[in-house]
Amino acid sequence: MPKLSEPWQEKIETERYALYLGDCLDILPTLESIHLVITSPPYDNLRTYNGYLWDFEKVAPQIFCSLVEGGVVVWVVGDSTVNGSETGTSMRQVLRFMELGMRLHDTMIYEKASVNFPETTRYYQIFEFMYVLSKGSPRAINLLHDRPNLWAGQKVHSTVRNADGSLTPKVCIGNLTDEFGIRYNIWRIPHNLPGRHLHPATFPEALAFDHARSWSNNEDTLLDPFMGSGTTGVAAIKLGRKFIGIEIDPTYFAIAAKRIAEARLETPAERALASLPRDGTAGDLKRLIAKRRSKR
Repeated sequence: MPKLSEPWQEKIETERYALYLGDCLDILPTLESIHLVITSPPYDNLRTYNGYLWDFEKVAPQIFCSLVEGGVVVWVVGDSTVNGSETGTSMRQVLRFMELGMRLHDTMIYEKASVNFPETTRYYQIFEFMYVLSKGSPRAINLLHDRPNLWAGQKVHSTVRNADGSLTPKVCIGNLTDEFGIRYNIWRIPHNLPGRHLHPATFPEALAFDHARSWSNNEDTLLDPFMGSGTTGVAAIKLGRKFIGIEIDPTYFAIAAKRIAEARLETPAERALASLPRDGTAGDLKRLIAKRRSKR
């Protein structure tokens, strides 16, 4: 049994990770030196989570304080529709983080591969926000270069529009276009991996994996204060990062602990396979690139 002074009910700790069963509001003040937070908190009461509730206004400052300078938060959220209007909760949360001193580094979109609840009065809702916030300038930026360029191998002939409306040739004019470019900030990720049905609101492992690659370095410490089934932890272990997870529900804590214990560092070959484009159009673009090259 834990000591009365300890703010958790159970703790599982190894050299690579520490998992806490308890309320993140109680445990976050004991943490420090977090490099990256990747989490999808409960929002707008879309799920009951066995009756557990949380207070954003109290949790947000604790997340901010736990980060190192240059640390990043990836906040994966959406909004429900109430009485015919979207709530805007996600935007208010981001504005609150900015009031605390964080920068809104990027507003990204996670495009789902299917629609859960088809609408009859508005276009089908198929995305969630992935707000990337940083405590100062991000200390780790490893942008993914896996978007196939349609004009790969051809010289750049382009212009940029100036404030006065005039056009200026791009500085890189005449350079050959690389085969792959930096990924766009809308990610279409299929959700067909292990863990999908272990929790009522999981996100794809690829989402956590790719954000961990983008905003952290090897041996950095990742945190998920709403650990759920442990997807962020699995991605962290596979990438050679350290992980801290907090979960208030004993059932989900047990699921996460099992998944993370079974995770292992991926080999370079496995990591290369995981680095393949995830936008659902890579195959078509590659075929177009090959076709254009064959005509040269």
